[in-house]
Amino acid sequence: MSKIHPGRLAGELDGDFVVFVLGLRIHTLWKVHRWLPIPFAMNRMLEELEADPDSGFLGYQSQFGIRDHLYIQYWDSFEALRAYAWDPECEHYPAIGAFHRDIGPSDDVGIWHETYLVDDQQYEAVYLNMQPHGLGAAGDLEPAVDRRKSAAGRLGKTAGDDVPMDDDGTVTSPDEYDDAL
Repeated sequence: MSKIHPGRLAGELDGDFVVFVLGLRIHTLWKVHRWLPIPFAMNRMLEELEADPDSGFLGYQSQFGIRDHLYIQYWDSFEALRAYAWDPECEHYPAIGAFHRDIGPSDDVGIWHETYLVDDQQYEAVYLNMQPHGLGAAGDLEPAVDRRKSAAGRLGKTAGDDVPMDDDGTVTSPDEYDDAL
């Protein structure tokens, strides 16, 4: 586990980037032979991407449940994501072929993805007493002060002075906070 960073930090990435969300849904738990190869293939892909700093892959987070597995990936461009997905020399290309061949239109397991193209400065992220996570792990962590103090400030819509909060994150007055909403 990564070291916890006490206090309020904002996650930042320079320029445009891509958020790629990939999910696995296990419909038939007892058919382990149908769904277990998928997380193993995904782990091989993530190891391959982390080993290639020129791939455009910036980082990921994963969450595992009993039926649902979720991977959130950060890429420097859609072109880099697409190039990896369709490169026959990389892990994804044979894995997606195997899924379609071996699973096909089955009700045992499903996969899905969503791709979000994020323009520079059109996002915001804040972390309180967290280890590097999500965008903060894929990009940089900066103190959440000044313009980074509020969500509107992190989005460039205010100077960060739109919430009654000290730079350490202390709300200065609950009444003022209600008025700010």
